[in-house]
Amino acid sequence: MNIKDFLQDQFPGAVISKDGEDCSSTLLIVSSSFEGLTTLNRHKLVMNTLKDQFQSGEVHALSLTTKTPLEIS
Repeated sequence: MNIKDFLQDQFPGAVISKDGEDCSSTLLIVSSSFEGLTTLNRHKLVMNTLKDQFQSGEVHALSLTTKTPLEIS
């Protein structure tokens, strides 16, 4: 399973776009799950979701942009 599909399962209803490959991957995640959270806490939420992938080496680096639907409108 690729990272985008994995995160889609973890954040149902989120709009996720991925740009780049491997160490230069950038993800934009737009989810109502981020409402009320600071940017730091949003990133922690995503990174904690991916902890197994980081530990296994499947993912080694990732650039994140996290937004709520209201921040995109």
